[in-house]
Amino acid sequence: MFDATLTETVPRGPWPAWRSGRVLVVDDDEQLTDLLAMVLAGEGYEVTVAADAATALQKAREESVDLVVLDVALGQDDGRMVLSEIHRASDLPVILVSGRGDTAERILGLRLGADDYLGKPFSPMELVARVGSVLRRSRHMNGRAAPLGPPASGLVIDRLTREVLIDGVRVELTAKEFDLLAFLSGSPRQVFSRSQLLEHVWASRREWQDEATVTEHVRRVRHKIERDPEHPRWVTTVRGVGYRFEP
Repeated sequence: MFDATLTETVPRGPWPAWRSGRVLVVDDDEQLTDLLAMVLAGEGYEVTVAADAATALQKAREESVDLVVLDVALGQDDGRMVLSEIHRASDLPVILVSGRGDTAERILGLRLGADDYLGKPFSPMELVARVGSVLRRSRHMNGRAAPLGPPASGLVIDRLTREVLIDGVRVELTAKEFDLLAFLSGSPRQVFSRSQLLEHVWASRREWQDEATVTEHVRRVRHKIERDPEHPRWVTTVRGVGYRFEP
């Protein structure tokens, strides 16, 4: 389901450097995937499509995919299972699409590692904008910045390899969890409000991305890196203000 009345016209090429790459569109609605493939291709992206979970996972593994647009409802399959499987093996960014836009559904998508969430019906050009935004953030955080250091009491955050180690043991973070931790640790002891983190890490405050997004990601990061998440050592709360990283 989409809003065909909102297919705005935008200027064509030359494309910015970030408007490139291969997008995997996963939906069992052939009419919708055909439309999105056409629109994304018209904006400079290579597009591949899948209609079921097995095909989606195969293409995510075997093709050089840069981002996945994934519908929650895939006939007999569950798109959230696909999301979990993708993030079990990689930090490939995923935009989750769903006909349900309630808070519980959005939070569930966040907990599973979605980088963005788009409720149906939607404008194809809004999806294009979100694809560009997620890719820009992903490529910026995966740039050639030097590793962060020195190690913070057993915690090592390496921006170059996008790895997090605790006492030499690798910790698996989603792309957005790493982005949040890398941003906070890049300014030790500086306090950032949830609003500021939305602007810097998510680069957007549109629709579903509200302050609960930040709270949920902080909770997830703490459970993965802190020995005692209820009494965090590294990502601490400044009551009434926000969060900061303690070196």
